[in-house]
Amino acid sequence: MTDRRAFLGLAALAAASAATPALAASSKEPWFRISLAEWSFNRSLFGNKMTNLDFPVAARRDYDIEVVEYVNQFFMDKAEDKAYLAELKKRCDDNGVKSGLIMCDREGALGDPDAAARTRTVENHYKWVTAAAYLGCHSIRVNAQSTGTFGAQLDFATDGLRRLAQFGAQHNINVIVENHGGLSSNGKWLASVIDQVGLPNCGTLPDFGNFNIAKDKPYDRYLGVTELMPFAKGVSAKSYAFDAKGNETTIDYQRIMRIVRDAGYRGYVGIEFEGRDLGEAEGIRATKKLLERVRDQLQRDMA
Repeated sequence: MTDRRAFLGLAALAAASAATPALAASSKEPWFRISLAEWSFNRSLFGNKMTNLDFPVAARRDYDIEVVEYVNQFFMDKAEDKAYLAELKKRCDDNGVKSGLIMCDREGALGDPDAAARTRTVENHYKWVTAAAYLGCHSIRVNAQSTGTFGAQLDFATDGLRRLAQFGAQHNINVIVENHGGLSSNGKWLASVIDQVGLPNCGTLPDFGNFNIAKDKPYDRYLGVTELMPFAKGVSAKSYAFDAKGNETTIDYQRIMRIVRDAGYRGYVGIEFEGRDLGEAEGIRATKKLLERVRDQLQRDMA
């Protein structure tokens, strides 16, 4: 019985890992496709000019993007609302949109030093795992918040993530961690956490921004992305501002996307516009155009 349970557990983990979309590597297929993160519309959503239900419709209608990445903050009380989730799924289906992942915040610290609080945080995420599975997502994105020494935080975060990933595997859902402040913005630390978790459905969501460990304590973004890419089950293309030639002014997209390509990644890259000088629509379109241009340039190198 023990052997059979172990086999079934490994099979579930393998299925969850396989749920991450991958693209064929051929000269006829792009080496990545573009998705859209809901945070790009945070001004409209917080300003009640748009709702979460509008998001997948806008992604397809206004930007011709087929995969969306939700932020739980914009439907925080709906994770277990079956009627709401059914309506969201219907809007996706009606518009030819696929749900990619749910970015989860405000559910506690998965690396909380207090064991009871850490368990509550793990269990707080269960509803987002089941919601993601219903919507057809491949992952939920979580945070690896903790406090204490470097090593202690590694152990606490590993414990919380491992337990959540084990639950996720039962639903064919990956649990992926974004560099999002604190030690999670230290690429070496986060890579060590994922390695120590040791489950195929626990990985990373490298974000091109968010490499600030603390105030006035940045972490090299190119090093960080390099360290996180071996575990990546998604990529978040953060953008802020653009010059007259359409290049992002704070991030060298050629350099950073070459890191993504050379890691062998062949999935979706999500637009996450966070600038203020441009409107949301302009920022999303500028990021998409830049990604398409860089994709074409780097794909020619692969021929």
